[in-house]
This record gives sequence, C-alpha cells and structure tokens, in this order.
Amino acid sequence: MSLFQLLIIAAIQGVTEWLPISSSAHVLLLSDSFGAGGRDELLINAVSNLGTLAAMLVYFRKDVASAFLGGFELVAAPVTKKRLSPGARLAACVLIATPIALVAALLYEGVLPESMQDALRSVPTVAGATIVFGLLLWWADVKGPRTRREEDMTFTHALLIGATQAIAAIIPGTSRSGITMTAARAFGYDRTEAARFSMLIGAPILAAAGLYGAYGLFTADPDAGALLTFQDGMIVAGVAFITGLASIWGLMALLNRMSFLPFVIYRLILGIALFAMLPYLSAS
Repeated sequence: MSLFQLLIIAAIQGVTEWLPISSSAHVLLLSDSFGAGGRDELLINAVSNLGTLAAMLVYFRKDVASAFLGGFELVAAPVTKKRLSPGARLAACVLIATPIALVAALLYEGVLPESMQDALRSVPTVAGATIVFGLLLWWADVKGPRTRREEDMTFTHALLIGATQAIAAIIPGTSRSGITMTAARAFGYDRTEAARFSMLIGAPILAAAGLYGAYGLFTADPDAGALLTFQDGMIVAGVAFITGLASIWGLMALLNRMSFLPFVIYRLILGIALFAMLPYLSAS
C-alpha cells in the first residue's frame, strides 16, 4: 500500500475507534480493498491504536489522572483499610474490566487456526455482526430511563461490561466501544457515562494492541518488503490521534443531545450494503 492509503486507513481508524460502529470492521474492509489483509491489516490497526489511545488519554486526562493516582491508593487499601476514593474505585473498575478481554485476544492470536480466523474476519461475518450488535445497541438504548452515574458503578457491572470486549476481540463488526456501551446502557447508565466508561476501560486493550504494533514497527525490515516503516507508523499513529480526538469530542457532544439511533441506522445500512455486495465480492 502507498502512504496515502495508509493515511486513509489511519484516519478511518481514528474516527471509528470510539464510535459504536466497529473500527476493526472498517479497517479490515479498507485493508482488503487496498490489497492488504491478515497480519498486515492487524499491524496497521495496532499501530493506529497508539494514536487513538493517546487521543483518549488527552480528552479524559482528568479521569485518567484520578484513576492513576487511585491505583496507588488501591494497592495500599489492604493496609490502610480506608474507604476507596472515586479515583481508586475507577481504577479498580478498569482493572476488573480488562482480563477477560485480554485472554480472549491472546487465545484468538495463539489458539485459533488461521482458517477459523479468516472465517471470523470474512465479509458475511462482519456484515452480520454489524447488524445484530447494532440492533442490540438500539434495544439497550430505548429500553427505559437510564440515569446511573460513575459513582453507581459496581464491580460486578464493571466485570460484565468489560467481559463483552472479548466478543469484539474475536468478531469484527461487533465494535468494542459499541458492545460495552450497549452493556452499560442495559445496566442503566446514562449515555455519556456509558460512553466515558467504555473509553476508559478500552485503555488497557488499546495499550496491548499498541505494544504489538510498536513491536512490529521496531522489528520491521524495509529491505524485506515490510508493510510499515517506523516513520510511516508514527505518521499513521499521528493521523489516528488527530481524528480520534475529534471523534471523541463529537461523540460526547452528540450524546448530550440525542440517542445512539444515528449509529444504529448507520450500522444497519452498512450491514445490508455488505450483504448486497457479497455476490460481486465473491465474483472478484
């Protein structure tokens, strides 16, 4: 792929990472159309995650700082026996929400045969997941009044919301942010709170993916036809950062005014369009 094509993918990754429409599906489809698939597509996605993670850390810097400092309090809690502060509770919720998804991602990479991975990353799977999980988001969003805030978050809710990330780690089209927002809404959390918690618990997952991407960049051999050089990777991450920051700002502003319905409609249109294109894609 040309650098221009990589930048298009990075921009799409940045825009879609935090929206409930599945960034992995969009990156997969674009990569395939540009002639890059499999490990190459995963590497591009991982490098872009460095930028989208940085965007989230900047936008939610106060929450991130509070959770970081709360982590020290959490470690000392067994000794001090003090009631946990909001920052410490947030740190605990993020930690509790992470392990199941990380294990699922590792199993996907290390256990599933490539033939099954290819099947999971096929266009019919992406299209079906886009529609099904879009409808689930709509159901959770209109189910009834949802007014719970972060201070109402229980460790059980954090565990279950985080566990849904495992599905997104395996099935493109699910949307990690989408399924966690769906779970949070189903548990009764306010829209903006659901989105904020979804983004915060995504930090460890994106950090792990970013480390994978960084390793791929540092070990890339340009003479052997590596897809990304280190310089290209940093440009890709930078574009993902800028578009990711704009995407978070736009999403939070939108959810203060309306529901998730625009994203649901987009998912339905995208899924139906992909199914309609299947005969042409198969022919090619």
